Amino acid sequence: MSTNQNQKMQLYRFSQVATTPNSEKWQNAISRIYPMYKRHDDIRSDFERDYDRILHSNAYRRLKRKTQVFFATSNDHICTRIEHVQLVASIGTTIARSLGLNSDLISAIAIGHDIGHSPFGHHGEMVIDDIVKSYDIGKKFWHEGNSLRFADDIETLIDYEGYEQNMNLTYAVRDGMICHCGEVDDNWIYPRDEFVDLRTLSNASEINPYTFEGCVIKIADKISYLGRDIEDAITYKILEPHQQKELEKMIQRMFKDAKLSRLNHTALTHKFTVDLCKNSTPQKGIGFSQEYFEIMNEIKSFNFWNICSHKRLYYFKRYAKLVIETIFEVLLGYYAGRDTISKMMKDAQFYPILIGHYKEWLEKYANVDNRNPYYRNKILYDLGSIDDYRQSCIDFISGATDNFAIKIFNEITGF
Repeated sequence: MSTNQNQKMQLYRFSQVATTPNSEKWQNAISRIYPMYKRHDDIRSDFERDYDRILHSNAYRRLKRKTQVFFATSNDHICTRIEHVQLVASIGTTIARSLGLNSDLISAIAIGHDIGHSPFGHHGEMVIDDIVKSYDIGKKFWHEGNSLRFADDIETLIDYEGYEQNMNLTYAVRDGMICHCGEVDDNWIYPRDEFVDLRTLSNASEINPYTFEGCVIKIADKISYLGRDIEDAITYKILEPHQQKELEKMIQRMFKDAKLSRLNHTALTHKFTVDLCKNSTPQKGIGFSQEYFEIMNEIKSFNFWNICSHKRLYYFKRYAKLVIETIFEVLLGYYAGRDTISKMMKDAQFYPILIGHYKEWLEKYANVDNRNPYYRNKILYDLGSIDDYRQSCIDFISGATDNFAIKIFNEITGF
């Protein structure tokens, strides 16, 4: 069989398991928490509507100022979280078109999968989780679960009548967001059959995604950051000569006689993506050849120990921890039940940015008097409950960008 015939056969096979109207999972996949209004002249699919809803959300916009690896970078050429999600979308749609999967679904999952990421990347995530544990604030904090929380409860859009409503995304997109964790040791990923309540999940990678498209995002997430992290490390000149040689040996298994200085992210992405498309099947699932799977894990381990754990990041991690904990403690100190906002406003002259934004947060999400009638989103917090108030502090902080968190911290500590 020729290469073209084999590719066509592979495309045909995956088209039978894609999330399309012919799929047995279709009605579950496009279901929403509550009915969505429709325009009589809308030409978009359900997943295209989700893509646009995420694209127009504030949580998506804030990704441009959130850490990928290097904190609060002032270098415009260093990867931030918004570039990362676009890389995942690019890789994911390439795989979708090659295998015959639903590229609209993959695009929507990709740009939304990190909207719940905390400031200061995974380190910020760990700091917030420590606060959650210390104060027994519900479940553990994990960014995949927080992405679903932002999609379901926090992010709002203005509807055609001017009312702010929750995003109300489809099940398949919500599922791909909370199940996107790429930190898995198994090569082959196969979708589950069970239609579960996603809000009951408590850990990353607790279950596989519901769709093949969600499985693609789990791996595209990993492909997207391997080479990009290396490019940033080279830009910042943080790799020692012996580390560069070690990395070159790994890469030369894919590119003979390759030099690190001449290698870029797109070359690695191409190799991994082509290998994945060649080896994935509807029977085995989404995965790589054994050789490429081993190379990926070697590079991933190298990046973690030599880039993400670099000593230059250690000092900022201590600073980021202080920033997050300080903001939480200041906000918590204002709790006074139903009189919280009144108590807070007494310090508005000292902390106008923090109190101004947090007051707006409570007025939108808490059971306050005289709530704006155009807010039709969920009420999340009862100000009579200290537990609800603590959760409001966590939600507010987790949505902040690196720069905004630092700006608030400087306001708190400055005179």
